[in-house]
Amino acid sequence: MTKNRFWAAALLVAVGVARADIKSGPPVGDKVPALKVQAATGAHENKEIDYAAERKDKPTVYLIVQSEHWDRPMARFIKAIDKELAEGKEKAEAVGVWITDKPEEMKQHLPLVQQSLQFQVTALTVYGGEKSGPKDWGINDLAHITVVVAHEGKVVATFAHQAVNETDATAVIQALRKAVGAK
Repeated sequence: MTKNRFWAAALLVAVGVARADIKSGPPVGDKVPALKVQAATGAHENKEIDYAAERKDKPTVYLIVQSEHWDRPMARFIKAIDKELAEGKEKAEAVGVWITDKPEEMKQHLPLVQQSLQFQVTALTVYGGEKSGPKDWGINDLAHITVVVAHEGKVVATFAHQAVNETDATAVIQALRKAVGAK
């Protein structure tokens, strides 16, 4: 019995370490840094744009994806956020940013992602460069996806995940609603 309890405790510790918090994204309270990306879908398709300047004070969820970790559970997570934002009263939008060392390929791929997932309020963009992402965003390349919730031009919450699914979207939406004073 004692051995079984030991192994059960060891397993719980290992799971906790595997899901340990990763710090990624700009500090809460800071101004949202410039976000110069190439838009692959949305209103600014095929244009280089600074989405932080475009969104200014509007409630926004930034989804920074390490492209090599893009998978179905992450797609379901982003779809759940998009659905909640589209149905919400906050008039919030999301900006997905794929960090990749093959930006031209990704610009061709993301419209297919949009066609498949039918995002309503999420623009898909590409950042070609270092895995640390756009300057001043503080992206940790160990995070497969970094989520930055912004309102009134300030970072109000950040989330970083190595594994994610649609149930993780709830915390993101709650942070956004808290920031805008909605329920």
